[in-house]
Amino acid sequence: MKIFLTGGSGYIGRAVIAELVRLGHAVEALARNDRAETAVAAAGATAVRGGLTDLGVLNHAAARAEAVIHLAQATSGEEDLAAAGAMQDGVGGGTYVHTGGSWVYGDTGGVRDETAPWNPPSIVAWRKAVEEAVLARAAAGGRPVVVQPGLLYGGDNRLIDLFFVRPGREAGAVPYIGDGANHWALIHLDDLARLYAAALAAPAGSVYLGVGGVNPTAKEVAEVCARAAGLEGKTVSVSLEQAREQMGPIADAFALDQQLTAAKAQRELGWTPVHTDPLSELAAGR
Repeated sequence: MKIFLTGGSGYIGRAVIAELVRLGHAVEALARNDRAETAVAAAGATAVRGGLTDLGVLNHAAARAEAVIHLAQATSGEEDLAAAGAMQDGVGGGTYVHTGGSWVYGDTGGVRDETAPWNPPSIVAWRKAVEEAVLARAAAGGRPVVVQPGLLYGGDNRLIDLFFVRPGREAGAVPYIGDGANHWALIHLDDLARLYAAALAAPAGSVYLGVGGVNPTAKEVAEVCARAAGLEGKTVSVSLEQAREQMGPIADAFALDQQLTAAKAQRELGWTPVHTDPLSELAAGR
């Protein structure tokens, strides 16, 4: 299958390209500069020069493809919606896989699935209108699918590393918010890449949580990250107010208590997470 992908030079994108190529797909990937072009080529894709605001480029690349996977992080809901519309117009009846996120469900109050009500923190509140517009294309013959990743680990552990491990190394103790009893819905990068590939065959209008089904507490994650960073036993609680000062609005997302299941993706797509012990992997620095 010929697939067009955005965000291919990023943390998730490189892993998804590698998985698609492994499965025998031909991938074109958006690249906004020379560095991105080099990265997508190294991952196994053919670069298409442009950015998310180059709607003509997106439309034409999608028209050449049988399916589209949109991974790039937009700067606003308006930008994301315009890019999604251009690519959905281009791919027509081909599958269009859009990236959402698990934080939109807010505090889950127990283990929940895709039927949970939305209660997003402000940083991701814009996603609702975009996802609704994307999924509405199913009524007109499109094949939209939404994947909602949880908090990633594996490889660069991007957000965990940026907001917790690196500051922890500098301060001598890895932080967690409040008492750290809130749960995080984690997903390993490699499992998420396989989910995106599996979503290409999903029924139109489907929504899938991309989570590993293991929901450790934020404090447990901080403890194993401290161990991996050579700071055994050195963690520190910070208040939500302190976290907002240090991290910005994303602090409210890290403070969410989320226990989520990917049973729907397992049932409908035959996808099963391979990485089911995130604490051990994080403790080992993976």
